[in-house]
Amino acid sequence: MPASRVSAEVIAARLLAVGLTTRVEERDRCTSVEAEVPESLSAESWREVLEVLAGADRFGLHATSLNGRTLWAVVRKTAPTTGNVGGPSHQR
Repeated sequence: MPASRVSAEVIAARLLAVGLTTRVEERDRCTSVEAEVPESLSAESWREVLEVLAGADRFGLHATSLNGRTLWAVVRKTAPTTGNVGGPSHQR
């Protein structure tokens, strides 16, 4: 299992422990985690959520009056460590 997937699964499990239902999705360059956030989430739970999200590379909250609030987090996949990762400008 890729390291990004493992990190995303840890984030998802910790969000689940706070009481949020999560979805984990594999993408080309990252693994994403999404969770619906209820209006009734306590201040203490928000603090825990923010602590959890510190483990992500990026995170945010999408809120609309029609669809409620969706929390998202992204864990980037690591760049390859072998081969020509720098491209032609980095060749010697």
